[in-house]
Formats: sequence, structure tokens, C-alpha cells
Amino acid sequence: MQRPTRQRAAIADAFASQGRPLSPQEVLEIAGAALPALGIATVYRNLKSMTEEGLLRVVTLPGGLPLYEPATHDHHHHFQCNSCRRVFDIPACPGDLKGMAPPGFLVEGHEITLYGQCKDCLSGAGPAA
Repeated sequence: MQRPTRQRAAIADAFASQGRPLSPQEVLEIAGAALPALGIATVYRNLKSMTEEGLLRVVTLPGGLPLYEPATHDHHHHFQCNSCRRVFDIPACPGDLKGMAPPGFLVEGHEITLYGQCKDCLSGAGPAA
């Protein structure tokens, strides 16, 4: 476990304040508002160590760059806005999808991503507006 630093605290606060998966650049923008001297190399270094320590988990969506989210979340899925490209948690899961696999196949896990417009972009208040 690494020692607590202001940079690490600002990064953890960024995740707590947003409640959704974040890209390294989003972490830099959000945490950098509280700690202007924060650099992208420091963000990447802390994301890596926080992931190795089990505090964060990597979220990889098809065709996208890795995102990070707190590892405390239970199994869930994601929604990606086609306009602003932000990713949001979907707390529900349709459940056991084993019946969808071809006969004789073993399902060991699943990921579901929904795509559309987030409420901010729909209202004109989002980053894409």
C-alpha cells in the first residue's frame, strides 16, 4: 500500500465526486481543479498503483480506451453516450445469460454496454452541447 499523498487523495476524490468510470484525462481535469500542479504522468502512475492494490478496476469498452472505476462496485454494466462519450454505470443486470450461449458452450461471464444519449446531452447541458 502506498503512502497517502495529496495527488492520490485528489484522484480518489475525483472518482467519488463523479460516481462513474473515468478516463485518465477526465481524472486529470477533475482532480486538477483541486490540485492544479497535477500532471498526467502522476495520474497514470496512481491509477496503475491503485489498480494493482485492488482499489480501482479497469473498464474496457469495445473500441475505447481504458477507463477506471472503484473496485467496490458489485457486478454491473455500462451506458456510453454517443455524443459526449462519457460512460455511466447501469446498476441492474439482466441476470443469468447462460441460455443465450450455443449448446455445449460454457458461459463464464458477460459484459453489456448500452449506447445512446445521456440526459445532459439530450437536454443540451452536456459537454457535447
